[in-house]
Amino acid sequence: MKKGMKYKAVGIRLDSGDLAYLSGEARKIFHTIEKEFGLTGFVKTSITASNDLNEETLDALNKQGHEVDCYGIGTYLVTCYAQAALGCVFKLVEINNQPRIKLSEDVSKVSIPCKKRCYRLYGREGYSLVDILTGESEPCPKVGERILCRHPFNESKRAYVVPQRVEELLKCYWPGKSGKVRDELPALKDIRDHCIKQLEQMRPDHIRRLNPTPYKVSVSAKLYDFIHFLWLNEAPVGELQ
Repeated sequence: MKKGMKYKAVGIRLDSGDLAYLSGEARKIFHTIEKEFGLTGFVKTSITASNDLNEETLDALNKQGHEVDCYGIGTYLVTCYAQAALGCVFKLVEINNQPRIKLSEDVSKVSIPCKKRCYRLYGREGYSLVDILTGESEPCPKVGERILCRHPFNESKRAYVVPQRVEELLKCYWPGKSGKVRDELPALKDIRDHCIKQLEQMRPDHIRRLNPTPYKVSVSAKLYDFIHFLWLNEAPVGELQ
């Protein structure tokens, strides 16, 4: 950073990983930058930590020692945790027709790239078996067709499904500038009724309160191959010394 540019770094945000360790490493980097570039006071650049922080996390950080200046506490601050909280976040998956992927050491935070379509596959008893994501240009799954459903990141988790009914889940209500056909947003009561109907079509073990069976969300074989191709191409290669 050049002195003449008149930009001042305000701070950084740590949102995953070992917050105590990473904050310490970040502070060391600030020290180095201040020394190398002569930026007086850069070492005091603010470090903010977030990622579902609660009392136990803050207590653990204080006992470990850290360099965090402030905390971003959202869910646990505004939500009564005796009730369920649905954590959602938008991730960029494509820009200017170029697929994008977010990489992370935590596999659950790796995003699935490119525009996609989503389908719910139903079995003989009328219950939904699995949801499957496909690339936008892939053909729609067909009733009676044997479909390979793959876990997005675990190569050993896969299953064939022969659906008795296929329901497309993703609909466009705001097309932006894409020119896509837009569906009319249903009335609030219709949305509620649809939600109740969807729950009725879930297996009881998926929606039981104690130890529910995780509902499976999969990707097509073609999308699986593309995810891992892009992942390997974008991930940095480590160097051992």
